[in-house]
Amino acid sequence: MRSKSGQHDAVVADGPGGSTAEVQPVRRVLVFTIVAMALLMMSIDLTIVATALRSLQQGLRTSINWAAWTITAYSFGFVLMLPISGKLSQRYGRRRVFVWSVVAFTVASLCCGLADNIFVLIALRALQAAGGAGFTPSATGIVVDHFGNSRDRAVSLFGSIFPVGAMIGPVFGGLLVAHWSWRSVFLVNVPIGLAVIVLALRYIPHDRLRAKQRESGMDATGMALLGVGLLAGMLAISYLGEKNAHAASLLFAVPLLIAIISVSVFVRHINGAVQPFIDPALIYGPGFGTVNLINAIYGGVTNGAVALIPLYAANRYGIDALGSGTLLIAQGAAAILLSVTGALLLRRTGHRLPLYAGGITIALGMLLLALSPSGNISPYAWLAGSAFLVGAGAGALNPASRNAGLQLAPEHSSTLAALRSGSLQIGSITTVSLVTASLTRSSDPGGIQAWTFVAAALLLIAFLPLIARVPEHRGSW
Repeated sequence: MRSKSGQHDAVVADGPGGSTAEVQPVRRVLVFTIVAMALLMMSIDLTIVATALRSLQQGLRTSINWAAWTITAYSFGFVLMLPISGKLSQRYGRRRVFVWSVVAFTVASLCCGLADNIFVLIALRALQAAGGAGFTPSATGIVVDHFGNSRDRAVSLFGSIFPVGAMIGPVFGGLLVAHWSWRSVFLVNVPIGLAVIVLALRYIPHDRLRAKQRESGMDATGMALLGVGLLAGMLAISYLGEKNAHAASLLFAVPLLIAIISVSVFVRHINGAVQPFIDPALIYGPGFGTVNLINAIYGGVTNGAVALIPLYAANRYGIDALGSGTLLIAQGAAAILLSVTGALLLRRTGHRLPLYAGGITIALGMLLLALSPSGNISPYAWLAGSAFLVGAGAGALNPASRNAGLQLAPEHSSTLAALRSGSLQIGSITTVSLVTASLTRSSDPGGIQAWTFVAAALLLIAFLPLIARVPEHRGSW
């Protein structure tokens, strides 16, 4: 039941003996703030650890390669757990999975901060990622379940949270490492996580009990096949980023072959299973396949290219670490501004218009990144302006790309959110690995990277006709 203000919805839960009982109305602003805190914590963690790598290496007396595995292990664990967390959230309830995900993330963060061995830390980072992977699917499900016809706007605003974390993560990381130690980048999550847990238990409504369906297992076969396929594929892609890597190497060919076989068998399995791990229609069915590919190309490739802007600034123009890092502030500010604006206008624009506008703007920004500054414009100002355009395009299309799949099947919101996040991660990791692989073989890394921005822009332009196949929708859903 909605109040006159439209701010609260009363939740009706199943009581003993099948009776119903009305509980406290949903405080939407407070619930959104709670899930936003968790998403912000996760997004900060994606960037903050990179600032502590040198200090971490020295503190644990290890090599920089093993120190870098603290980032790699997090990426692996995150991508592997995304579809599993989506399924768990769908099966056991969004609130329950959200709370336990925050518990796992917080406990793992504490243990990471106390670790005295690099191999233990790497394993704990994978566990931390497993917790973080549950945030977006469960948070999306909570919003879809309890926000009524405001859910499209609330879900759209998720896109403004991640750029904030990407901007402040390196700043916080630098300050914490400078004034404390590398351990602080993990321990800082503990009080935030505890606060989220307490607030979630108090204010996020209990999951609505659904009529019991036929009890089915969790499709362990499907989970194992997908897990092996994703892990092997990421290992193959990551290998290409190593120095002196070769496509003919067994270190690339073997995991790639395993990935192809595992994913092929997984697709065959879910098409024949009575209760598949993921409904195949949500992956490549009408509408869904297009949206997932749009997310991988326009979201994942863009994220990967943006992550390499600081490296490009240093390689081509010799801009120092601080200056090159601040370029992402322009990109992040534009993404936040346009994401909020896009969320407010989405019911009028529909999905396709912001996707077209955002894709073209991103492509233009990447082409400008590749070009040399014109006139009396400094390299820094030129790169900042180009990065701003890329961020503006990403922010404009983010609400549409997030809602396009959800409005087709709101009851599968957690799984769809997991698939979207997985598409973004896979697109980003692939882009970064391919670009870094090309850089290791070049005597002119700045020039090579400029051409990769051109290639990315052409890719985005080439896929513009695909947007016409995105299911159109206006208004709330």
